[in-house]
Amino acid sequence: MADINLGVGAANSASGVYDIDNSCKLERLNTEKLQHTFDADPTNLKKNTLSIWFKRTEISVNQGLYQFGDDASGEHSYFRFTTDDRGFLRGNFGSNVQFLLTSQSFRDTSAWYHLVVAWDTTQSTASNRLKVYLNGSEITVFDTDNRSSVIPLNQDTPHGENGKSIIIGEGVYDISAYVAETHFVDGQALAPTDFGEYDADSGIWKPKQYTGTYGNNGFYLDFSDAANLGDDASGNSNNFTETNITAADQATDTPTNNFTILNTLHRVPDTTIKEGNTATVKTNNGWRTIVSTLGVSSGKWYFELSAGSEYTMIGVAGDSVYGGGGTWEYYLGSLTGSLGYYGNSATYFQDGSDKSPTNVSSFVADDIIGMALDVDNGKVYFHKNGTYQNQGNPNNGTNGYTLTGIAPYFLGLSTYQQSDQCEVNYGGYHVYSVSSGNSDANGYGNFEYAPPSGYYALCTKNLAEYG
Repeated sequence: MADINLGVGAANSASGVYDIDNSCKLERLNTEKLQHTFDADPTNLKKNTLSIWFKRTEISVNQGLYQFGDDASGEHSYFRFTTDDRGFLRGNFGSNVQFLLTSQSFRDTSAWYHLVVAWDTTQSTASNRLKVYLNGSEITVFDTDNRSSVIPLNQDTPHGENGKSIIIGEGVYDISAYVAETHFVDGQALAPTDFGEYDADSGIWKPKQYTGTYGNNGFYLDFSDAANLGDDASGNSNNFTETNITAADQATDTPTNNFTILNTLHRVPDTTIKEGNTATVKTNNGWRTIVSTLGVSSGKWYFELSAGSEYTMIGVAGDSVYGGGGTWEYYLGSLTGSLGYYGNSATYFQDGSDKSPTNVSSFVADDIIGMALDVDNGKVYFHKNGTYQNQGNPNNGTNGYTLTGIAPYFLGLSTYQQSDQCEVNYGGYHVYSVSSGNSDANGYGNFEYAPPSGYYALCTKNLAEYG
C-alpha cells in the first residue's frame, strides 16, 4: 500500500497569482461540522463535481470527509478514511455498496491534499461514471472497484437533491482536519484542472481560481468570514449551518501557505493531540515529546506555547533526535542535539545536561512562553510572557543559548503531568486567546507577543524566502 504525499512544504509554497487566505479547523472530538439541506430543484442529478482541499490532523481512525444525502440508512454517498488511512467512497443507490477503496493511504499530516470527485452517470463506460482525482491526477488503481456493477447508467445521485443534505466533516464518522476552498458544481462533471494547476517552478499541484458556473444547487465555501464560516460565496446562497464551530475555528493554514503543526506520525502514547494538532492533553504522568511537522535548515523562526503547568518544556531538536523508537519518552534537552526550557526548575537542559543558568524564571500553567530560533547564527532565545530569559536579546544577538545538533531543526514541546493541556501557536491556528495580535514582518501568524525583528512564523511562504 503506497502513501500519498505532497512532500515537506506541501501545496504551493511559492508566491503566486492566486492565494487562499483561510481554512476551517474541524475537530472530531468536538463534533465540528458544517451542513446544508438543499431547498431547490437541482440542475442535473446525473452530473456533479465536488472539489475540496484538506489537511488531515489525525490518522489511523475511521473519519469521514463529506457526506451527501440522508444518514447511513437512506440514499447517500460519502468519502471517508479507513483505520489504515486508505480512501473509501461508499454509497446507497438502492443498496448499501462500496464504490471504491484506494490502494494508497493518506497519511501525510504535514501536507494539503486536493480531492476532486466527479460524477457523470450518462457515460456508457461504467468506470467513467465516477472519477476520483488526487492532486491533479486521476486515481486509476484501487483495492476495490465496484463501479461497473453498482452504478447504473443514467442513475440519479443524491448530490444536490432537493430536501437532502451535504455535510462537510462527516461521512458516517467525524473528522479531524483543516478544510479549505470547497466547490460543489451541480450539473457538470469537471476535471481537476478547473480548480488547480501544476506550479511551473516546483511542479507541485496548487489551487487556481475557479471561473465556471455552479448550477442551481452548487456552492463555494472559502471560509473568509470568521463570523459565518458556512457562508456560500458562489452567489447561490446555499449557506451552511455550523455545528460546534465558532469564529475561533477560522485558520490561516491553507493550501497556498501551509503552516507547521505538531507531528502525529510520531505516535506518542498517553497523549491526545487535538485542535488542528496545536494542543496536547496528557492521559498519564510521564514525559512525552512532540515536535513540528516542518523543519528548518536556515533562517530565523518564532513560535509560542501556552504552558499546561510548570511540568512543561518548550524547545528545539535537531534532525532524527525525536520520532524514532521510544525517543518520545525523553524530554527536550535530555538527548544529544536537543534543548529545552523547563518551567518547574527555572532552567534549561541541553544534550543531556542541566545547564542551571542564572537569570531564568520558572513558569506555570497559562504562562505564554516564546522561542526565537536563529539557525543562521546557531542561537536560541526563550521568553516568559514577553521577557527574554538570561538577559537574552534576539534583536541584537546577545546571550542566546548555543544551538547543537544537525539541521533540519524541529520546534516542539515536552509535557509530563496527567491532564495537562498545552497549546502551541506556530502562527496558522491557535487555541489560547490572543489579546494583542502580532504577526511577523510578512504579515503571517497571530501571536500574543511580537516576533523579534527578522524572525518569522514557520510556514511555506516564509520557508520559500528564508528557509
